[in-house]
Amino acid sequence: MKIFRIFASMKQYDTYIFDLDGTLLDTLDDLTAAVNYALRQHGMPEHSKDDIRRFVGNGVRLLMVRAVAGGEKNPLFDAAFKAFREYYLLHSLDRTRPYDGIPELLAAMKAQGKRMAVVSNKFYAATEELCRHFFPDTIEVAIGEHEAEGIRKKPAPDTVFEALRQLGVDGEHAVYVGDSDVDLQTARNAGLPCISVLWGFRDRDFLVASGATTFAAAPPDILDQVTDAGRATGR
Repeated sequence: MKIFRIFASMKQYDTYIFDLDGTLLDTLDDLTAAVNYALRQHGMPEHSKDDIRRFVGNGVRLLMVRAVAGGEKNPLFDAAFKAFREYYLLHSLDRTRPYDGIPELLAAMKAQGKRMAVVSNKFYAATEELCRHFFPDTIEVAIGEHEAEGIRKKPAPDTVFEALRQLGVDGEHAVYVGDSDVDLQTARNAGLPCISVLWGFRDRDFLVASGATTFAAAPPDILDQVTDAGRATGR
């Protein structure tokens, strides 16, 4: 009876707010190609895929700040950033793919009546295109970089709040799912529990050091998580 009472007090999440890069999609090859294309066009040193893995997470402008020698102080920075944007918008689907098990996970969630949205620091147009292409029947709302409209990028909670607003739900039974320290900060700022995935751009040790307590080693683990008094259970 005691065990029954413990589990009866727990509820599954109703709403899932996902990060995109490193969580639902492996975008690293296309991001690396776009960065190095822009750098080549302006005679700058290129970077390895592992370099780009470390640079991503805070939006594409900061990605290029980290990739360009001297960052924004480099007189060629704006030209390189423009080249990156133009190339990536044309080539964001070249090698990008959902992680194994993600389409099946989202389909299972939809079958259970879960509400799902994506929030990303990627260009708004690219975020919408990628979600429309890969997840047209499951992701209801896709929000990218939106600061021109006064919606601050992650780790500010604005995009999460906007996603909840567009879904027409509150955050009482919502959870944030991501792969980075930025995602942990975003969830914290939005007042949501966070599930950290272990197949993305950051490893478990880094995530633990950043405050992660709840992990998904494979996509089905996300749906297994439950909430008790608004907090995710650890694994």
